[in-house]
Amino acid sequence: MSHPCGKIVRLPVAPQCAPPAPPRVGLQQLDNLWFQLTGTLCNLACTHCFISCSPSNHAFEFLKFEDVLSALDESRRLGVKEYYFTGGEPFMHPRILEILQKTLEIGPATVLTNGTLFRDETVRRLAEIRDGSIYPLELRVSIDAPLAEAHDRIRGAGTFARTMAGMKKLVEAGFEPIVTMAQTWSDCEHEKVLQQMRQVLIELGYTRPRVKLLPTLRIGAEAARNRGYRDDERVTPEMMQNYDASRLLCSNSRMVTDRGVHVCPILIDQPDSLLGRTLEEAARSDYALRHQACYTCWQHGAICSNASSISCSKETPG
Repeated sequence: MSHPCGKIVRLPVAPQCAPPAPPRVGLQQLDNLWFQLTGTLCNLACTHCFISCSPSNHAFEFLKFEDVLSALDESRRLGVKEYYFTGGEPFMHPRILEILQKTLEIGPATVLTNGTLFRDETVRRLAEIRDGSIYPLELRVSIDAPLAEAHDRIRGAGTFARTMAGMKKLVEAGFEPIVTMAQTWSDCEHEKVLQQMRQVLIELGYTRPRVKLLPTLRIGAEAARNRGYRDDERVTPEMMQNYDASRLLCSNSRMVTDRGVHVCPILIDQPDSLLGRTLEEAARSDYALRHQACYTCWQHGAICSNASSISCSKETPG
């Protein structure tokens, strides 16, 4: 603004309201331990992958066998109750069968896989490992649609047929994998998609179809495929009032990668998610829910664990 005498007068600027500090969540109990077994390396490049895994993504590398054993040993002292293995594609790891056998000596294990790499010998050994343990071995297979065209649009040409072939081998070996479906269809198609998926599983030989529905996380490849998060999609302190924080994965889990221990499987691309080199270090740290992906967890609860799997009976589609 100009002054009558020709001087420049600077008007005071109203102070901007600082956004509230994000709410923090502490680790209540380390119940679940995750392993990013093959880092961000995968034999597929799915268009909705929230950490953009692919055959050429070396952001995170394979975990060394010795490092997995060290984390398993430390986990026993910290009271871990359940173990999850993901990637990338875990069955690309050359020692996954040894790792699962060691894990099942101390607790239940779940492997998250795209189901395309199941050779006959691999399935035979998985069944032996399962049958030799008092703890359950769960396999979660990602199938994003009950029809090949829709599934392959996301995961690549021919992947539906390869996954179905792998699933058939698993069912014949006595497994009934949990089918994980990321919802890329509209809500009005929901019941039809679940009914179709249930029928596909029954035709494979399932007696108890189980489907776990996942919301898409609007980061990584999914942000480019559909959309990213809006500015208002964040967790605020008010949203945590009277909210059961035990529903959030960060309250009961940690994730082991080749770089160290992260807060959860979803945020490993975020530098602040690295909480320490050891489980004990990571267990001492609480975490600020500053990332927009935390909003999806706040909406849906522990989306990564098996706890919210849906059992599809004959009476109910899901």
